Amino acid sequence: MGIVAAVIVAAGRGQRAGGDIPKQYRTIAGAPAIRRTLSALSGHPRIDLVQPVIHSADTELFRGASRGLDKLLEPIEGGATRQISVYAGLQALLARAPELVLIHDAARPFLSGGLINRAVEAGERHGAAVPGVAIADTVKKIDADAMVSETLDRSRLRTVQTPQAFAFALILDAHRCAAAAGRDDFTDDAALAEWAGHRVRVFEGEAANVKLTTNEDLARAELMQATALADVRTGTGFDVHAFADGDHVTLGGIRIPHGRGVTGHSDADVVLHALVDAILGALAEGDIGQHFPPSDPQWRGASSDRFLAFACERVRARGGMIGNLDVTVVCETPRVSPYRDVVRAQIAAIAGISADRVAVKATTSEKMGFTGRGEGIVAMATATLRLPWVGA
Repeated sequence: MGIVAAVIVAAGRGQRAGGDIPKQYRTIAGAPAIRRTLSALSGHPRIDLVQPVIHSADTELFRGASRGLDKLLEPIEGGATRQISVYAGLQALLARAPELVLIHDAARPFLSGGLINRAVEAGERHGAAVPGVAIADTVKKIDADAMVSETLDRSRLRTVQTPQAFAFALILDAHRCAAAAGRDDFTDDAALAEWAGHRVRVFEGEAANVKLTTNEDLARAELMQATALADVRTGTGFDVHAFADGDHVTLGGIRIPHGRGVTGHSDADVVLHALVDAILGALAEGDIGQHFPPSDPQWRGASSDRFLAFACERVRARGGMIGNLDVTVVCETPRVSPYRDVVRAQIAAIAGISADRVAVKATTSEKMGFTGRGEGIVAMATATLRLPWVGA
């Protein structure tokens, strides 16, 4: 199989959900909904490329929500309708020449790896395939006076979801034909493919793969995540670095002016290093040295935000969420308090969580010990995670 790409449609304004920002950027259990969507697809082994399509006003929101994720192409600007946005995404992929493309709504953040597998397999086999869910309720067709005119056979009906899978050439040609015909009113790509004369296969969707449309949907999604993530884990981390010649220290990804620097193989960011160990400890997945050994020259001088982004992605790869990150810095100087809020914001951005889930504190050792003598700096961290319960 050739390249498999995914187009993520995220240009909508989500007006029915209200709020100050579009629904795809609202947080669910501490992470923006769109990050969950992007993470599910970019982290899947069958997906090679992910092309986001966003609104021009959301560029900074997108940058924050997608930080640290792999396989993401530069986002492109969408259009006034979903169809126009998808077409723009397909055109952006032309130079990459994918063989198969999955088209998915950013506001469906709960797609599983199994659903992605089924989409890829059905797309490979049939050229055009969509996930569908059987209808449990009886369905009535009504007339203009709201009188029942027919009871439909629900066994032949499906509600259709995304990701929808297509041979790239097939769906691109269908979009070109629709654009030439002046049609931009198709509500999904399956309908457009049908209009273009293609047969579309329905494969098994998932009831949990809901689309977030209203505030009630967001509230239910929050409750669903809290209920499902019953395995609460806590991990601790500790890091220390000695002062050396230099003019700054890096704490929490922020460069802080100081009369001395710190020694270390990477950027020696004690705050991020301690947080990485706390998260990996809660996951029982080793420590920072195991994943990023100082003996490996590729990590010499590396920015530690890469380490924290990796640890946070390990949480999401296991279907979990970060509940809280708490770090304490111990040093006589520099003073951390003037930078506290910007450090919190930076950690939150790297981790893909809201800043109210990050605590940064600072203290001294009352002139005692190596920190009291100004020889080094220490950070201690705690991470609280919620993971799906998978048994004893």
